[in-house]
Order: sequence, then C-alpha cells, then structure tokens
Amino acid sequence: MASLSIRTPDGQVRTVPLHKRITSIGRSTDNDVTLADSSVPDSALHVLFDGTRYQLGSLGATFQINGKKRDSAILATADVIRVGGTELVFTREDAAPSPPPRPVPALSVTHEPAADSDSDSTTRDMPGVVGRELHLLRRLTAFSERLLSSGAPDTLLEQLLDEAIEVTRADKGFLILREDGELRVKVARNLSRENLEDAMDRVSDSIVEKVVRTRQPLVLSDALDDPEFKSSKSVVNLRMLSVMCVPLLRDGELFGVLYVGNDRLVNRFEPKSLDMLTIFAAQALLLIQNALLLNGLKLDNTELRKRLDDSRYGDIVGTCQGMRDVYKRIDKIAPTDISVLITGETGTGKELIARELHRHSPRAKGPFITINCGAIPENLLESELFGHVRGAFTGAVSTKVGRFQAAIGGTLFLDEIGEMPLQLQVKLLRALQEKVVYKVGDHRGEPVDIRVVAATNRVLEDEVRKGTFREDLYYRLNVVTLKLPPLHERGEDLFVLGKYFLQKYAKEFNAKAKGFSPSATVAMKKYAWPGNIRELENRIKKAVVLGDKPLLGVDDLDLKPENLEPVLPLSEARERWQKQYIQEVYERNNRNKTKTAKDLGVDPRTIFRHFEKLEADKPGGALPAGEEGDEELL
Repeated sequence: MASLSIRTPDGQVRTVPLHKRITSIGRSTDNDVTLADSSVPDSALHVLFDGTRYQLGSLGATFQINGKKRDSAILATADVIRVGGTELVFTREDAAPSPPPRPVPALSVTHEPAADSDSDSTTRDMPGVVGRELHLLRRLTAFSERLLSSGAPDTLLEQLLDEAIEVTRADKGFLILREDGELRVKVARNLSRENLEDAMDRVSDSIVEKVVRTRQPLVLSDALDDPEFKSSKSVVNLRMLSVMCVPLLRDGELFGVLYVGNDRLVNRFEPKSLDMLTIFAAQALLLIQNALLLNGLKLDNTELRKRLDDSRYGDIVGTCQGMRDVYKRIDKIAPTDISVLITGETGTGKELIARELHRHSPRAKGPFITINCGAIPENLLESELFGHVRGAFTGAVSTKVGRFQAAIGGTLFLDEIGEMPLQLQVKLLRALQEKVVYKVGDHRGEPVDIRVVAATNRVLEDEVRKGTFREDLYYRLNVVTLKLPPLHERGEDLFVLGKYFLQKYAKEFNAKAKGFSPSATVAMKKYAWPGNIRELENRIKKAVVLGDKPLLGVDDLDLKPENLEPVLPLSEARERWQKQYIQEVYERNNRNKTKTAKDLGVDPRTIFRHFEKLEADKPGGALPAGEEGDEELL
C-alpha cells in the first residue's frame, strides 16, 4: 500500500492512501487529492500504478523530485515531491529493496521535450501496458488543453469518444450519460469520426444494464458466443462480437457509461484493453463534467439574457413583487410634476429609480441633475444648490449657477436629503414653495421650472420627531413615497443581479469567471447583504478581478461562515419578528398604543409592557411620556 504525506504552505500535514490505479492531484476539489495551495493549478499531477510501480506525471504543473525538476518519474519510498508551495513525501510499505539505479532517462507524459532528450523515444519504444498508458495520458493532456481553449463542449465530447475508439482499436463508440434519472446516448461515433444515427438502437441494453447495475467494467471477446448474452435480443439482432463497457463513477455516483465495440472481429479486446479504457474513463470523467458544465453555463447565460430582458425596467433589474409595485407607481406618477420621496437602505438603487422617474416623464429631454446633500460641507451646500455671485464670500471669484438653475426644464435629484442642515432646510422649503431661488449674495430671485425628487436612507418621521428635520419640508417633499425593498427581501432578484454583474465584469476585465459554485450560491442566499446591491456589485467585481477559476466560490466572494447571518433558535426568531411587527402596526397607527393593541387583538397592557421593556433595554433608557390616545390607560 502506498501513500502521500502532504504538507501545505500553511503547515498543515495529512496522509492520503494511493488505492486507485490512477490518482489525480490538484487544487480543484474535483481531484482525488485536493491541495489547498493557491500556487498549484486546478489539475496538477497524477500518480499511475501499473500493478508494479507508481509513476508520477504532470498534467500541466511544474514539479520537483528530490530537488530536481522533472516531467515524470518512477516513485520510490521517501521521494520528496514539490509542486507550488506544497511538499509531498511518497511512501510504499510493500516496496522491495530498491535495485541499483539504472541509466534510464525520465519518462515524459507531455508533448513538451523532457529534461532528458531521449525520454520520448524511450517511452515510444517501451512495450507493454506502461507505454500504452503513457500514450493514453498524452492524449488526455492534449484533450485537457483543448477543453480549456475551446468553447464547443459538444465537439469536445465527440473528440473524446474518437480518442477512446482509437486507443482501444474499436470501430464504434458510445458515450451514454445519465440525465434526469435516465440513460441517454450523448455522443455516438464510428472509426471514421462520423456521428452515428439511431445510436440507442446500436447498443446492447442488456450489456449496459449489467454495467450500470454492478458498476463494474465488462469485456466480451465474442458476445454472440457468450453464455450470459448470446440469447439477448439486442446482441443477436445487432450481431455483436467484441464489446467493452465501463462505468463512469465519481464519489460512488454513476454518471454514465463508456461503450465501445467491434462487430467485425472477435477477440478484438483483451483484459489489458479493458484496463486502458477504465483508466481513460476515470480521467475523461472530469473532462466530461467540465464540458457539460461549460455547456450548462452557456445555456445559463442564454437564459440569463432572456431573464434580464424580461426583468428590466429601463436600467433597473428586478422582478420581485416589491419592485413590481415600485414600477407600477413610477408609471402613474412619472407623467406628473408631483414631488416624490424615495426611501430605502443604503445601496438599494435610489438614484436609478429617480432616473427612471425622469426618463418616463415629459421632462425626459431636459437635464437630470444630482446633488448629494450629505457629501458637501455645510458652508458650501447653499452655494451648490442655489449658486452665488462674484464676491459673495472669500473665494467667490466669479458668479456661479447652482444646481436648481442647472435643472431648469428637467429634474433635480436631492440625494441623502436627511443629511441637510436645519438652517438650509428653510431656504430649500422656500425655493420649493415659490419656485424661485436666490444666489448667495444676491437679492434678486430667479424663477425655476423643475421637478424635485428626494431620497434618503433615514426614517424622516423619526428625524421630524427628534427635531433634526423640518416637518413642513417633509410634507412638501413626501407627496408620494417610493419605498425600495432591501436585497435580502428580493428573492431570486439576488441571483439575477449577481449573474448580471458577473457577466458584465467578466467581459470588461476579460476574466475566466463564468458562474457561481453551488456553495457560493448557498452562501449568497444566507448572507444578509447590509450594503444591498452596491455591496453585491462590489464583491462580485473584486471576485472577478482576483479569481482564477470558472466558478466563483465562497472565498472569492468573502462569504465565509463567520460573515453569514447565524441561524436563530425558533423562539428567538419568533420574538424578533413579533417585535418588528408590533413596531410596524404602531407606526401605521400614528404611534397610538391603544389602537395598536386593538388591531393586534391583545390587552393594551401587553403593548405598554412591550414598549417599557424596549425603553429599559436602551442604555440610560427611560419610560416614554404619554402619547395621543394613551391617556385613558395612565
């Protein structure tokens, strides 16, 4: 029994047994041995056991044996292999004492010249199964390279079957895959590299059924004379002679079968041929899965484009019910000049909504002017809004037009309106009421014909109660409210937006990323996305730039378990929801506790105790003063 002792760059050590005929090694989890080392390629090495020796070969990675760079090598106990930043030590417990070293050049398993110039010719001249297996591995390496460079998975599957037919000396072959629980012929080819018609009718279902049932490879030298199959209708009708069929297995799951035959010759295949096809199938399975994955991603992208077309509202992407309600309101209010207040958490896309309001309005040909009321210093904000005349203050070397004047005939978008200082709110209210603005340092008013749309991530009703936002300005701005749902409440919109950003930035940066891994999809669903769409976009943009795999994983998106929202016990989740719902009904009833208790069907004392507990839980909390409608209970 042989094994590898693996030491990764972070110092972790583990030992893995080499119990398979061929063992793949690399960074991808699809390998038999996964190396947690970013400097190692997805597919790096393989170890081939021919029944006598263990041979190490490259699948594209550069490695060293005992400090010397090699393309391949016969392994001996205590050999030290280095690939990337990882060290592997080979051990074979049943190994006989090593014979004196022979002057045999290292065997190459790639198309590139090996370190020793005679290695390729030695391999070609070597008889027996090892030479043929190395020839087979060369084919697989070349096929892997084509897979990475080609965008036609169906063609690659045909090429794979052509390789299987050639290396086994068959005259036809069938790649049969399990799809939706049923076996279907995915590709059928002949020796002339042509597709076969009526493929399923050319295969013995009894032979395939046995391989599927036993999950063991099968070779028949003369199917018509085989005691088990000579009475099979499909074997007799098709006059089958030489047949080989091997299962495609991964982690104990049947993926399909690889079936080759020759109906002109008996004894075409030997047990050695079955070994070759079994090795080919084991390595080819990963390539098949990747090819189908690429094809699935293509279909997914096609579906994504269709879904994007169906889910777009102008530049906005989303089809959840909350967003559909927003679109309907935009359609109704856009043709008017009514003031609109857009609310929602940070990063939910408030400016995009404001732009759609402008685009669907009669003012669409006019300017759309934006000002962030929280990003400009207080002493400059008035000048930015209304402009100033020359000499109005130090540094005012010329007269400047404000955003109000710049928006004449169009729309002025006041973002983060809740951040505006109180003294400036008075002047803003006057400008909205009179539709006249005064430059700083000027007493002459200028009429402005504009539509005002405001946005905030604050709860302005709370700001009014705290005295930080004027009530009259609030009602002037908030004629109609558009409330945007947070990303975690938008269901499948999360993945539509995620794939949209992935596609956008993969194209922009010419990156490899094609989709999300299953674990990343689960993590995205679990994450709360406090930064909403802006955070989603930024995480995906970073992952696309830094990632080097077709599928972005959990680590690429920085969605590690510690960053995800913890699963709450049911009692705690129920309590949290109850508190939130009471607060919503309370706000709906204009903060009237008695009416809230009546609507909820509970004793008013229950509601009072609820709010008393909330106040007591606050740092330095005090019981609230009586409110409208509560006097009868005090």
